[in-house]
Amino acid sequence: MNYLTAVHTDVGIRKSTNQDSVYVETADTDHGEVAMAVVCDGMGGLAKGEVASAVLIRDFVQWFHCQFPAMLYGGIEADTLRKSWEEVIRKANTRIAGYGRKKGVSLGTTVVAVLLVNGVYYIINVGDSRTYLISDSIVQLTRDQTVVQREMEMGRMTPEEARVSPQRNVLLQCVGASGVIAPDFYVGEYKRDQVFMLCSDGFRHVISPSEFYERLNPFRMRTERSMQENAVYFTELNKARNESDNISVVLIRAC
Repeated sequence: MNYLTAVHTDVGIRKSTNQDSVYVETADTDHGEVAMAVVCDGMGGLAKGEVASAVLIRDFVQWFHCQFPAMLYGGIEADTLRKSWEEVIRKANTRIAGYGRKKGVSLGTTVVAVLLVNGVYYIINVGDSRTYLISDSIVQLTRDQTVVQREMEMGRMTPEEARVSPQRNVLLQCVGASGVIAPDFYVGEYKRDQVFMLCSDGFRHVISPSEFYERLNPFRMRTERSMQENAVYFTELNKARNESDNISVVLIRAC
């Protein structure tokens, strides 16, 4: 299986610094082509969020280049991969927190990372950046680790109330600002002609899933050029609708 990719990130209309960091890479191996993508959203209300997100991106890049090859050729086991990624996040959490104490600032980042190998996807998530799978429909694969998500699951808030809640952006945990990190981990299957969308929350606050599906479905996005054009289109649409956050997206089409 092969992959087409596109990535776009934008500071947005209100912030002076882009605290998001993004990464996507494909690699040819003896086991076929593999793809890795990560989106990290540095905390908008915390100082130096761009430092936190960049640190974690760098750690995942190093993992993909240095640790993943041995895991791939030895045979990937989901539990082993989960533990390896949790260790990457745990070490980054300690290092980012230590930097914050030294500088006297608070900083943190979300993370959603996706690995695609031989028709199986692996995802790890902390915070409220998301991964969607788009085929003949659009499905959210990750669960937000937020106060409003918890309130909805407990029946104390409706989705309509959650969308306008002042607690909409309050996270239950993030890397660098939480004493204990408990990532969510997901495993599933995918097929050719399906699209993965990873995004920071700024990319999807003011755009509906149906709007995403209309332009990002695999029947319309057949080239990297069209994928890139649509990533830019939705970024500009966000800005036109007065989205105030940084805006980032990674698109991967299996083919």
